Amino acid sequence: MRIVVGIKWVPNTQAVRFDPKTGTLIRAGVPSIVNPHDFPAIELALRLKDMYGGEVIAVTMAPPSATQGLEHVLGMGVDKGILLTDRKFAGADTLATSYVIAKGIEKISKEIGPVDVAIFGHETIDSSTAHIGAQVASWLGWPYVYYARDAKLVEDGKLRVTRQTEKAVEEYEVNLPAVVATAIKALKPRPVRLSYKLRAKIEKPIIAWNIEDLGLDPRCTGLKGSPTVVANITWMPEVPRKKIVYTPKDPRDAARWILKQLFSDESVAGFLKKALWGEE
Repeated sequence: MRIVVGIKWVPNTQAVRFDPKTGTLIRAGVPSIVNPHDFPAIELALRLKDMYGGEVIAVTMAPPSATQGLEHVLGMGVDKGILLTDRKFAGADTLATSYVIAKGIEKISKEIGPVDVAIFGHETIDSSTAHIGAQVASWLGWPYVYYARDAKLVEDGKLRVTRQTEKAVEEYEVNLPAVVATAIKALKPRPVRLSYKLRAKIEKPIIAWNIEDLGLDPRCTGLKGSPTVVANITWMPEVPRKKIVYTPKDPRDAARWILKQLFSDESVAGFLKKALWGEE
């Protein structure tokens, strides 16, 4: 199998900052990490490789610094890393991002070999849109299953995907190639191995493709290709926590205590009365 796994190089904080003029993320001065919700996708890709052989290729659309993120997942056992990077990709919303990633997958299929499965994490900690998997599948015209927690090949070359919803465990069989998005914390990722990181340093399995390499129209990438418009940004002050701990033995006492605390705050009480009983 040839498996592509998408990762994102995100700010190592949930207190992200935005440019008030463009509404885009400010990365300067903020250390970055591999998006934590992408690790179940990496683990699923590596498990499929363990079972059926083949290779796993990590793909990210990011600034050059994201090479560090690709090196990290190579240390987990990923075989190759592809960095889609160009200043013309900057400021992209999910539509423009998924377009570039889909074109990257098409290029992999043409130049490296046919891709059987593309796997993505559920969402990212810096935006939480959960759009990319579905949008990439739409660009490619491939079937898509989300909230996945497991996958395996079955007869007729199909992929059986097990997914976890709030109320049930479901199984889907899809034709390949296909796109899968893993549920948050669905799988525990394996650790980084020093031998894999050393191999990556020697073999240098990371390549970079820019807009010309992908043959893309710049009007479809970055800010120009993003129909999402940030009309306004409102800065919310941090709400101080009271740090009150209540440990009752009876859950009914806990429920009474919570209600008492909520209704002791006039603003919260007013909201609850209006929401629950229509009272002003």
